[in-house]
Amino acid sequence: MASVTNGFLAATILSLLASAAYAQLSPAFYARTCPNLQTIVGSAMAQVVRQEPRMGASIIRLFFHDCFVNGCDASVLLDDTPTMIGEKNAAGNANSLRGYQVIDAIKSRVEAACRSTVSCADILALASRDAVTLLGGPSWTVLLGRRDARTASMAAANANLPPATDGINNLISRFSAKGLDLRDLTALSGAHTVGAARCINFRPHIYGDSNVDPGFAMFRKRICPAAAGVGDSNLTPLDSTSPNRFDVSYYRDLMARRGLLHSDQELFNNGPADGLVRLYSSNGRAFNTDFAAAMVKMGNISPLLGSAGEIRLNCRQAN
Repeated sequence: MASVTNGFLAATILSLLASAAYAQLSPAFYARTCPNLQTIVGSAMAQVVRQEPRMGASIIRLFFHDCFVNGCDASVLLDDTPTMIGEKNAAGNANSLRGYQVIDAIKSRVEAACRSTVSCADILALASRDAVTLLGGPSWTVLLGRRDARTASMAAANANLPPATDGINNLISRFSAKGLDLRDLTALSGAHTVGAARCINFRPHIYGDSNVDPGFAMFRKRICPAAAGVGDSNLTPLDSTSPNRFDVSYYRDLMARRGLLHSDQELFNNGPADGLVRLYSSNGRAFNTDFAAAMVKMGNISPLLGSAGEIRLNCRQAN
């Protein structure tokens, strides 16, 4: 009974904190201080995605990996210092997370227009939304007013980021700890309809799991040798049908046992998310609606507000 009560209290606290964040964040936060902000970010992202569609997926992932550690505070963008080991080289980020230079370039444009005004955290939130839209996915209103963290933590990243080996129960638990439910988990996982994964992350699934389509696994094994350390960085699309298009083919892949990661296929494995996968696989409107709503919720995980944190001049280092 005590554990149930504690869980209820934790969920209540998370709900209250989320409500407080919603109350303080606003889509019009920079309406007077940086009125052209969204145009600046949008035009920069359009150029980036046109040149390399996969970078759009990388920016979406960068936002997720920021929010899931200590909240949406741009801590993931901080370089290590002599006194701080940050998040860039955490287990889920090292040699994998990318797009830092894109955010740097956008920040430079924003600073030229609105000096010391817009946080790196808000730029990342806007860039992520624009990446989804430019790849053919939904749009949504981004609430703004986050401030930037002055520090980062590799230990927190290692503890909070879901590894590709997570099972459904662990995934549900990790998302619940951030105030996100099963629908949010299943919808947000749909971001894997774009982008690619490294062999080191999908090797355990294609060689060790039984719930994999044999033909799908055989082709991936040509890209990813069984021996650890061999071809670890070899890439293959997360979505085998349309890796540069934000659509529902990811869910159709799951139903055909063609999820690339163990954690992907766990969403359709005789478990609690099966019904949502079936829904999204045949109803793009439902997926788009739920994905957009989940991105807004995720974007409001523990933001720094008011006088907390700072507005970094350089996204890679504290002022």
